[in-house]
Amino acid sequence: MTIKNLLIVISIIVGLYIILSFRDYNFKRAIDACIAGSQQLDQPITRKEAKKLCEEKIMKDN
Repeated sequence: MTIKNLLIVISIIVGLYIILSFRDYNFKRAIDACIAGSQQLDQPITRKEAKKLCEEKIMKDN
């Protein structure tokens, strides 16, 4: 293996690590926003119930 090929392999591994580490970031932010919004309802629900409801709704929309 040449140095060029080795650098390509290392950069691919680093890229995959970064992608897999941060891929749930937007999903978690969406759930947090949904939970915050649900606290402003006329009949507020508990944080645990809100999280479950929001996860189901977000997964269904995707």
